[in-house]
Amino acid sequence: MEIDIIGLISACSYALDCIEAELVNIKNKHGKRVAYISVRMGQYFDLPEDALQDLAICALLHDNALTQYISEELQEHSAADLTADLVANTTNLHCIYGEQNLAKIPFKTDVTNAILYHHEHADGTGPFHKKWNEVPLSARIIHLADVVDIIGHSGAFETQRWDAVKQYLIRHTDKIFDAACVDAFFHAFSENEFADFKDDAFEDKLWEIVPREKQTFDWETCKNIANFFAQIVDYKSSFTSRHSIGVAEKAAAFAAYNGYDPTQVQKMYLAGALHDIGKMAIDNDILEKPDKLTDEEFSKMKNHAGYTYLILSNINDFEDIRDWAAFHHEKLNGKGYPFGKTAAELNEPERIMACIDIYQALTESRPYKQGFSHEKTCDILDDMADKGFIDAGIAQKIRVCFQNTTI
Repeated sequence: MEIDIIGLISACSYALDCIEAELVNIKNKHGKRVAYISVRMGQYFDLPEDALQDLAICALLHDNALTQYISEELQEHSAADLTADLVANTTNLHCIYGEQNLAKIPFKTDVTNAILYHHEHADGTGPFHKKWNEVPLSARIIHLADVVDIIGHSGAFETQRWDAVKQYLIRHTDKIFDAACVDAFFHAFSENEFADFKDDAFEDKLWEIVPREKQTFDWETCKNIANFFAQIVDYKSSFTSRHSIGVAEKAAAFAAYNGYDPTQVQKMYLAGALHDIGKMAIDNDILEKPDKLTDEEFSKMKNHAGYTYLILSNINDFEDIRDWAAFHHEKLNGKGYPFGKTAAELNEPERIMACIDIYQALTESRPYKQGFSHEKTCDILDDMADKGFIDAGIAQKIRVCFQNTTI
């Protein structure tokens, strides 16, 4: 299967930025700016093309474990304490989780410890107490780029922020940052180039350095990539701890049952894994409200499908997977969302995804409810089909397809 892997990871970085914005008010495109700063510094160090691409991927995903970290740590700490902890960078857990998660991503070079050590200090006072010469160059670069963007963003990348960046880097050379990386940054960037960040002029330059070309991956690799993104989405809310993976597995199983070819089955799995990526942009107060949502809250909740469409629109040649993923709340009678599609506008894979999403949501247990049985769920699907919401033929096939399954 061919995938624009850089585009997919870039799209995911937007979703991660939404999480970071909730916690520490980092502006959107934080991941992309960190990636651009990193690859420019990588060029100064004469890193080869493959290493630059892998550096960009690591930079885009440097905080990939934020949702996982938040989900698990909130069980032991208050939200206020957790936010303060993140701001102070005193924890190493999200670095550990993030490093483990990257095992699912295909790299061309060795990126070991690039995420694990991306908060280490040059003098060994960081979370793992590693000095700069014990930390891979990629981690040192990402660390500096991350801090530079945070400082720059706080003042909209104006002249005074450039001065603040310079003073901070110089003051902390050989303490927080190693001298070689500080030197690389000042060789790579001038005050004028720093100002480019305020109008997003940097993004086209990023893709010139790291071309977004489709690459062919075997199914196991594609599945690992899909699961990586699904895990990030599902950790966003404790209410949906395995929802995206469940939809992916059932969508693929049903597609195979329905006679789809292997490539279509794989695409259905990927669409299922990504169908709720837009929820990364929705506040957890809404996602995790056990009571009925107010009209205003429900309106915001409905935006998640539109965000899924927008996020996945930024991936080359991803239109079919995007639509299968984003249209999972559309209804045949035109009263679904986000686009109000009618039966004539919804193809079979889109109709399947809508039914599978409902089936998965009804059968899975959540903190406020027990999952329904297969038979009860299928009865509900039949009732929805009778009302003109979903495809009756697909609902009937689901009853047969999953009657003896443990997926």
